[in-house]
Amino acid sequence: MLDRNERGGASLGWVGTGRMGYALVSRLLDAGHRVAVYNRTRAKAEPLAERGATIVDTPAELADRDIVFTMVAGPTDLREVVLGAEGLLAHNGSVPGVIVDSTTVSPGSSDEVRAAAHERGTALLAAPVSGNPKVVDAGLLTIVVSGPEQAWLQARPLLELLGAGVTYVGDGERARLVKICHNLMLGIVAQTLAEILVLAEKGGVARADFMAFLNDSVMGSMFTRYKTPAYVNLDFHPTFTPELLLKDFQLGTEAARELGVPLPVAAAAQQVVQALVGHGYTDVDFAALIEQQARAAGLDLVSEDASVDDGLGRSRGEPVAGG
Repeated sequence: MLDRNERGGASLGWVGTGRMGYALVSRLLDAGHRVAVYNRTRAKAEPLAERGATIVDTPAELADRDIVFTMVAGPTDLREVVLGAEGLLAHNGSVPGVIVDSTTVSPGSSDEVRAAAHERGTALLAAPVSGNPKVVDAGLLTIVVSGPEQAWLQARPLLELLGAGVTYVGDGERARLVKICHNLMLGIVAQTLAEILVLAEKGGVARADFMAFLNDSVMGSMFTRYKTPAYVNLDFHPTFTPELLLKDFQLGTEAARELGVPLPVAAAAQQVVQALVGHGYTDVDFAALIEQQARAAGLDLVSEDASVDDGLGRSRGEPVAGG
């Protein structure tokens, strides 16, 4: 059996150390927690061993943990790591007390896993996050949580360690819907930024100048500040790809159909994101929407190489002459 947390608290496991999972496990380790980690590609998790993590070969090896976090690619992966032959609930012995899942899946997919976990005596918390590894590093991640209240109270100190804000929205799958709604808004705002920036630039206004004004206005936000380097300097290093954004639009459309809610603006934005994916923008950031918008407007888009703040305490790019 794996060692319990050396601080005397809950024993922890983590499944899925992609870009986000790696950053979040690092926060737990830096805070002194001992964490056992599984990742499908073991080599990607092994650097965490140097920081104190224990690396295991199957999710089933985490079944004796008090709390196990899961953050995987989608519903198929979630079912596999929880219900599969070597999943968290695979064997007849120990099962985790609480599973905290941060995978972006539909409420229906999550409910299937929740029901199976409940039968084995494991509580499932849905805990989608808003942010990316740079936001995690800045301590500004936000998390929305739903599920059994007692499990929420047990996991709350750990969740609050992972981010700046944690909101509990009640039982069941409500957190999944909140995250889907959040990402619909993200896509709509991203396309809106692309449109207004291209309009302003065609009228002779530098993108850096427009974003400086916007970010200081009532319309500015953490999101507009964070995306400023991408839109101004065309920094499309992927934090969230158009394909992932399109998947969330599809989940939103499904939820709207089930709940009888018209989404005309979201539907239009979804078509734009669909076109972006169709044009081959896959392994880039969704901020590449501005390139597609500029092309449609006949604008030759180039990086402004401007020194702009991303709102996370750092600036990107070098100032242009006279900028």
